[in-house]
Amino acid sequence: MNKTGTGVFYGMLAGALWGGIFLAPKLIPAGFTPLQLSTARYLTYGLIALILIGPKIRRVASRFGKAEWIALGWLSLVGNIIYYVLISTAVQLSGVAFTSIIIGFLPVAVTIIGSRDHGAVSLKRLWPSLLFGAIGILGISWQSLTEGDGGLDMAKIVGLACALGALASWTAFAVGNARWLTRLHDVTADEWNLMTGVVTGGLALALAIPAFAFGETVHTNEDWTQFLAVAAGLGFSASILGNALWNRMSRLLPLTMVGQMILFETLFALLYGFLWEQRGPTLIENAAIVSVVVSVLLCMQAHRPTKVHG
Repeated sequence: MNKTGTGVFYGMLAGALWGGIFLAPKLIPAGFTPLQLSTARYLTYGLIALILIGPKIRRVASRFGKAEWIALGWLSLVGNIIYYVLISTAVQLSGVAFTSIIIGFLPVAVTIIGSRDHGAVSLKRLWPSLLFGAIGILGISWQSLTEGDGGLDMAKIVGLACALGALASWTAFAVGNARWLTRLHDVTADEWNLMTGVVTGGLALALAIPAFAFGETVHTNEDWTQFLAVAAGLGFSASILGNALWNRMSRLLPLTMVGQMILFETLFALLYGFLWEQRGPTLIENAAIVSVVVSVLLCMQAHRPTKVHG
């Protein structure tokens, strides 16, 4: 398998794991807040990351300067904690499919920003891919926004705002993380991921008291067991494994293509959402999914080296 194919494979696996983050807010018992779920998830992430990198944390940390530590703190806050609080809120208010659809706009945002990087594929070559991606996402969005009685639902409006905020935060993370990975030469992608986990865990620890100490809902032992199982599962599968796969992919693919890979997260999130709702996709959803897949294939085609005829 060539470099591009391997990168796409890693991106697909990361998307399969990350798709589960959209379903998790539906799996926890009622009464737990998005902040509590995000905090518990990233406490798990931080603890596992600390255990894994513990034997070499001094060596890795010694290679970081002030700029690297600031970047780790910023990426951890924006791309992990804030992002997932917004995602969880949007899912609880507007549903799995709706939220994953909004996040599906990420490839367009990242690709446009990445097209300014040196050596990136121009927008002129990317426009067919962006067009199909936009058609697919707009199609599902139109269905989601027009279903129901047609009245303005404040919960759905707040859910939309949270989903858009999550889109903005993850766009900033995707671009910033990919650019930092290209600058780091003495630190591997896995080490960067684990250090991000340690810093995120530290931030989550600081949030633990306000997140859990002032809750008014009383939960049973069964509720806590279910909640902690979901949070720990997210911390390991999405944060440890998913981030490791994503970072490896980010070193194999250009930034303009990195953005397209998030479409796998959208597809898997929709699949999990359909399974949860025990229904199949509608005609519009099927057409939109095909459009998204075509978008990724066209993006891969645009990144193939141009043959020189002599």
